Amino acid sequence: MMKHIKIAAGLAHVDYGHIADIVKEASDAGADYIHSDAADMHDLQNMKLMGGWQVIQGIRPVTEKPIECHIYTESMDVMFIDQIKEAGANMLVIPAEHFIGAQLAYIINWCRERNLKVGLTLGCYTPLCFVEESIYDIDRLHIVTHGVDETDGHDNWGWRRSAVDLVKRARKMIDEKNPKCELAIDGGLRADNLEPLIECNPDVVVLSSAIFKDPEGITAGVKRCRQAIDAAAEKFNLE
Repeated sequence: MMKHIKIAAGLAHVDYGHIADIVKEASDAGADYIHSDAADMHDLQNMKLMGGWQVIQGIRPVTEKPIECHIYTESMDVMFIDQIKEAGANMLVIPAEHFIGAQLAYIINWCRERNLKVGLTLGCYTPLCFVEESIYDIDRLHIVTHGVDETDGHDNWGWRRSAVDLVKRARKMIDEKNPKCELAIDGGLRADNLEPLIECNPDVVVLSSAIFKDPEGITAGVKRCRQAIDAAAEKFNLE
């Protein structure tokens, strides 16, 4: 049976004035997850103070799909974890380059105590070695594939070609150390350019502009991406 690679509909590039409506449409069109980004003033220079638990609270009533909170921040505390859990999040994804050592152990335990899945992000150019130990205890390894290839420096970021090797090595690490861990790819992915990364056998593909900026609408965007992912999975005999 062909592998079902999940689509996470990313809320980085959306109309927040109609957030509930667009999340409902993406969910109804077949998105498997809702991917809610949040950022502080540091990591994402073009998206400072984006998102948060209030967004999750606003969209939870309109979808039954799992909601993941992907944060780009330098700090984390148990209050924030409580807030996103109470708002309805199912997973917290945090940057590996900022959370390592004892601090990460606390965060993983806090999430487990609240039945909240936890993932680690490898941001742009962050090496795989950052998660060699923590891979055993996380539910997702989330690779940001953005880079400097095919970008205009604004919203139209492509994915960097070095990501192919990274995702392949991440797949091998997960298969050897924690097969239950999801492998996600996120950044610059569209229906017409994702095939080389699908060949690396991810479990989740995060798509934002490809869905929410599709000229034919959100439903068409989800279906177009679904068709492209499935075609690539079939081509490479992913099971």
